[in-house]
Amino acid sequence: MLPASIQITGELLSAAEVQDICESLKEDGVRLLSIRGCQLSDRDFGRVCRGVAESNSLAQLNLNLGVVSGINRTRHLADALKTNRSLQTLFLHGSPLLDAGLVTLNSALSTHPTLVCLDLGDCMLGDEALGLICGMLPPDGAKSGLRELTLSANPGISSKGWARLAIAVAHSSQIRVLNLDYNPLGDQTAGMLAVAVASSRTLEVLDLEGTGLTNQSAQVFLDMVENYPTSLRVLVLAENDISPELQQQICDLLSEGEEDDDREAPPPSQGPASSSSLLPIRDKYQPIRDKYQPIRDKYQPPTWLPHSNSSPQMVLLTSGLGESLLAETEM
Repeated sequence: MLPASIQITGELLSAAEVQDICESLKEDGVRLLSIRGCQLSDRDFGRVCRGVAESNSLAQLNLNLGVVSGINRTRHLADALKTNRSLQTLFLHGSPLLDAGLVTLNSALSTHPTLVCLDLGDCMLGDEALGLICGMLPPDGAKSGLRELTLSANPGISSKGWARLAIAVAHSSQIRVLNLDYNPLGDQTAGMLAVAVASSRTLEVLDLEGTGLTNQSAQVFLDMVENYPTSLRVLVLAENDISPELQQQICDLLSEGEEDDDREAPPPSQGPASSSSLLPIRDKYQPIRDKYQPIRDKYQPPTWLPHSNSSPQMVLLTSGLGESLLAETEM
């Protein structure tokens, strides 16, 4: 029997429902568990974490919107992650972790053997936490690290912290998707990120929606994509004070670069290596990423896009990553 998905949103979970979840986890019957925005007792949360620890099938865990509501729950989660060996994607968006919570989780997150996607958006993080996160983006030649990282809406991080992240991204051998939307970055930080993008051989998606940028930042990105080779395929600049003309110029240049790559790329392999069974798990389903909006909740599909010569490069002129690019999964 193939592992199933359990997806519950915004409900009060009874002890019986938690028991069913735990039994399914322990029997390796769950591949995706989402209890986003749900209410449950501390005791029941600990039971779920013990189920996560024992599961060999769980690939995605969604605890978004306040499920991890205090340091005791953070400790339970850290203990579970230290034992679990199957999890690939962890969503903690909207959890009041603070820096202390990241200190508690750091060892379990940084040493987890299979974790590649981490959402820490709107978790009230500061520079201390960001320093720990940078350790999850190891440089070339080091251990494997995160491929997708979401740090949306963490305004407590300073420009010094973002500079440290830019350095880590520039040297990371794994990172493909970086979501920094709704942080007060400004043009100076955006300039540092442009240098990181130019240096990175892997970064494909950069979300800077609503980050206080102006035409000055757009001009820097325009110069970058015009004069330097880059892996970047998607750049989100919506909700910034940037002219549509500059955004369109960047879009056109990214599109031209993709066309050149298509002409130079060898034909795809038709052998066994191209089987869908060998593709990363994120190719098989598209989990939802809670994308922060200052006034209303906004839930968008995730931005993980596996590296492929067939995917278009573009700048998104509208809010979020449009439905034309990503499949939807109802959470």
